[in-house]
Order: sequence, then structure tokens, then C-alpha cells
Amino acid sequence: MEQQRYTHQYLLNNEWKDSESGDVVEIKSPDDNASVGSVPAMSQNEVDAAVESASDVQENWASKDGHVRSELLHRWAEELEKMTDEIGMSIHKEVGKTLSSAKSEVKRTAELIRHTAEEGLRTHGSFIQGDAFPGASRSTKAMVQKVPHGVVLAIAPFNYPVNLAASKIAPALITGNTVVFKPATQGAISGILMVEALVKAGLPKGVLNIVTGRGSVIGDFVVTHPKIDMITFTGGTGTGKNIAKKASMIPVVLELGGKDPAIVLEDADLDLSAKEIVGGAFSYSGQRCTAIKRVMATTAVADELTEKIKEIVNNMKVGKSTEGADIIPMIDQKSADYVTSLVEDAVNKGATVVTSGEHQDNLLSPVVLDHVTEDMRVAWEEQFGPVLPIMRVENELEAIDLEKRNEYGLQASIFTKNLENAFTIADRLNVGTVQVNGKTSRGPDHFPFLGVKNSGQGVQGIGRSIDSMLRDKVLVLNL
Repeated sequence: MEQQRYTHQYLLNNEWKDSESGDVVEIKSPDDNASVGSVPAMSQNEVDAAVESASDVQENWASKDGHVRSELLHRWAEELEKMTDEIGMSIHKEVGKTLSSAKSEVKRTAELIRHTAEEGLRTHGSFIQGDAFPGASRSTKAMVQKVPHGVVLAIAPFNYPVNLAASKIAPALITGNTVVFKPATQGAISGILMVEALVKAGLPKGVLNIVTGRGSVIGDFVVTHPKIDMITFTGGTGTGKNIAKKASMIPVVLELGGKDPAIVLEDADLDLSAKEIVGGAFSYSGQRCTAIKRVMATTAVADELTEKIKEIVNNMKVGKSTEGADIIPMIDQKSADYVTSLVEDAVNKGATVVTSGEHQDNLLSPVVLDHVTEDMRVAWEEQFGPVLPIMRVENELEAIDLEKRNEYGLQASIFTKNLENAFTIADRLNVGTVQVNGKTSRGPDHFPFLGVKNSGQGVQGIGRSIDSMLRDKVLVLNL
């Protein structure tokens, strides 16, 4: 299975270009470190041209009728589906997902785009009578319009290089914004191919331009560019905080890290709990912000739950994504080394290793750690890898307390047969989403998706993402 193309270009005004310097960023497969291809290492001048171009055509794009923008998105979804095999293969090689998972991401993305194309047509403003406020008159009326911000900078992560890119781009386009798209370096080829489908669908010149390159050169430059009017970012918490500070006076939507707990109570269905926890913790080797990153099990069921988790994990296949393995190599060696350091710290401080196996470079066998305590780094730090720490608690109050002291607040799972108790616990957890008797996950793309504390700001999900791409503009009529 060979990559069809090796050198990829960036998009400016619907023209595919190499960087003027000829400099490129090489992208290597997590599976075997083989080169997958390269993307341009753009200069700041080239990035500036991309932003200026998007700014120049934004008013014209916003003036198009909504159904025209919607039709473009529908055509994009069609073209994307035609490229499912090519883009799926790119995701597979570039970020190390199994081929079936990679193709599923493309198909899901096409559905996301279609839903956005429809939902965007339902956006409307409001009308306010002045006399609703004391001292004001019925002859004063306000028309509240919804208008685009302008130029949206969309920054995507490596783990869903197509789906999480389109979840930003489609809402921006349907609402009349233009887009500067910065894919994650690892995932950039897949993002570029996704945009090729958009160009085939009839993208007007300049409405979306791509910037690729080294973050140290273009990262801060594009974030602080005076003609960027909004930023939507998915990635690490540290980078997100840096973007929020530098963005200063423009709207920012951030989807950041998580330390999502699974709280397992005494009356839980343990077979269901174990199955959901393992799926939530180890899918894509745990490289997901919504992965279950720690279990809080009441002492009454902790032993039995741990055994059930162990049994499932021991039957997982470890290997390369080309082999269709359950546990696949991590995105790079640096990430693998960090995960290994968390395991070593926990073991040195007394954690029990329930499951382990061979570690070879960036391919880590799944590790389940029992008797994890608060003094261990893995109890608090986001591992973003195939490691599951189990913490034992006396009751739900202790679990709630542990979660409240967590710096993250993305999601949490509660496993119990007592729904009334689940509601009570959910009310006390300071997270964006609580899952009851199911693993933490992004869920359907039209559900609201958000994090609190260090897990982000703003809300995504198709409808909410569309809302975030618009602002109020008020026209007051004095009759």
C-alpha cells in the first residue's frame, strides 16, 4: 500500500503552491517511522498572504445567499465520499489509525458537513420591542442580526485530522466566514486531501486557504495576525492557553485536554462497566481527549472490576495499524516516553501492575495500574496513551472530591443502576458532559461538546459551533 503522492502543496486562492524556499516538513508513519510525505514549511510572508487573501474576499462570501453556501457544503460532502479510500489511506499511514477506522472518519465527516449545511440554514436573528423596558417607547425597535466574525483561523489536532478539521471549517463557511486552515503537522496531508475535495466542489478563490509549517516559525505569527477575527483550536492545554493569551481581543473556542474519570459504584453492572471502560481507555491507544483516563471504583467492587478489566485487556491485540491491532503505536517517541515515565513513577510509589507487556519504541502494550494513589503523577496528569490507572474510593463522595480537585473538566462517566443517584452525582461534577453507564466520548457530532476548567472554553457540536461563528449586530429603528 503506497502513498499516491509524496510531496503536497498548500492552497492559496485555489492554487496549489510549494513554499518559496522549497523547505518542507517531513511526516513519518507512527507504525514504522517510514516517510509518508512532506508538506511545505511556509514562511511568515506566505502565511500573511494567505490571511490577507481570506480577508479580501470575506465580505463577498458573506453576501452570498445562505443556500449557495449550503449547496457548496453538500457538494463537498459528496466529493469527500468519493475520496474515502485515498483520504482513509492517508489517515491510516499518517496518524497510525487502522484503515477501517480511518475510512470511518471520512464517512462520518461527510455526514457532519451535510448536517452543518442544513443546520446553517436555520440561523436567524430576532426582533425586540422597545417598550418592554420602562421608559422606552414602542416606536423604538431593535433588529438583531446574526453576522459572521470575518476570518476564522481553524487549527486541527493530529488524532482526528479530517473530522475535527471539518467540524471547524464547515460551520465557519456556512455562516459567511472565510477560513485560514492550519492542520496539525502530523495529519497535514490528510487535511490537505480533505480540502482538495472542497476545491473540487467549487470553493471560490480565497474563501479557504491552507497554512502549513513549523509552529516555531508560523504559530504565533498566524495567531496574532491582525486580520484573524476568530480562532477555533483543538489540541493540548498548554498550547490552548498560549493561544488564548495571545489572541487577546478576539473570540476563541478551545477544545483541550482531559482527565476523564469513570466512577464505578457498588450497584454497577460490572461486565458493562469493564467493557465500556476498556473501550473508552484504549481506543486509538488512548490518544483522545475524551479517553477514560482514570477509574474511581468503590472498594466493594474494585477487585472484581479490576479482574474483568484485566481479562478484556489481556485479549487485546498489540501491533501496527497495518495489522488491524487494538493497541497501535503512539504518534511519536516523545509521547511514548512521557507515558512510560508516568508508569514508572506510579510503580515506584507502590502501584500494582495488573497488565503489562513488551514496549518497543513507540509501541506500548496496554498497562492497567491498580491501587493508584494521589501522590502519583498518573492520578492527575493526562497520559494520552494506553495506560489505565485505578483508584479505590470508599464512596461516591470521595470520587466527587477527587474529580473536583482535578485541573481538567471535560467529561466523566458514572456506572450505577440507580439513576437518581447518577443525577445527584452528575450535578456535583464540574465537567462539560456526564455519561451514565457509558464510556466518555465525543458522541454524535450534533451534541454540544465542551470542557470547563483547563479542558477548554466555548462550546462545539454542529449547532453550537455555528452559533460560535456568528455575532450579534443590532439595527435600531426610531420610528
